[in-house]
Amino acid sequence: MTTIRVTHRTGAIYDVTVDDGRGTSAHEVTVWPSDVARYAPDATPEELLDASFRFLLEREPKEAILGRFELPIMERYFPDYPAQIAGLIGTD
Repeated sequence: MTTIRVTHRTGAIYDVTVDDGRGTSAHEVTVWPSDVARYAPDATPEELLDASFRFLLEREPKEAILGRFELPIMERYFPDYPAQIAGLIGTD
């Protein structure tokens, strides 16, 4: 089972660690309040990031996820992200 840990560092910056039992990956993600309002207005940034990483891990291995990025860049790589992400909030 994969574990996703989200920690608020400062301001709009969050650290996300993914552990799939075979190793970990670390990511720095910037999530602005406007990102939360756009993608999942009823969620916290941590909930949005958890769901976003589950979304990513369904599509690529943890090693392929960028080490540092701003959340909206996901749309560039996955055009279906905005339509799908709100439905993933709170599901495990």
